[in-house]
Amino acid sequence: MTIALRGAALSPGVYGYDDLSVGDWIDAGSTPVTAAHIDQFAAVSGDHYALHMDEAFAASKGFGGRVAHGLLVLSMVDGLKNNASARLDGLVSMGWNWRFDAPVLAGDVIHADLTIVGKRTTKSGTKGILRTQFDVTNQRGILVQSGLNELLFAL
Repeated sequence: MTIALRGAALSPGVYGYDDLSVGDWIDAGSTPVTAAHIDQFAAVSGDHYALHMDEAFAASKGFGGRVAHGLLVLSMVDGLKNNASARLDGLVSMGWNWRFDAPVLAGDVIHADLTIVGKRTTKSGTKGILRTQFDVTNQRGILVQSGLNELLFAL
């Protein structure tokens, strides 16, 4: 779901609603996904499915290693967004429309780009809603997750 037309990548800084245009994009950076991350997410979420926890089971199902929880990867992507050198000064996330396009294995490194794909103000005119498209790839450039996120901004 990559956006074809993008403007310039945003420089480091904090960006409010009025600072942003459709087509602006942020290189949110990269992070490794480790077995320890998978273990910690399983402990917090209670999701101990064998595909995530057992190397031999994952191999028996045709995977090259333990598969990270999809929601773990999404959470790590949100962390990349919130710690990028160019950050959005939004108030809250209003929701996600997300796809798990390919497995992320323990030891993979994910990279996230986000592109501004829509803007609108609320009926009250005191808030703005920004629609962002995320493309998440692994170290081989394979799209592993993608989707949309809407953020609420004060005006």
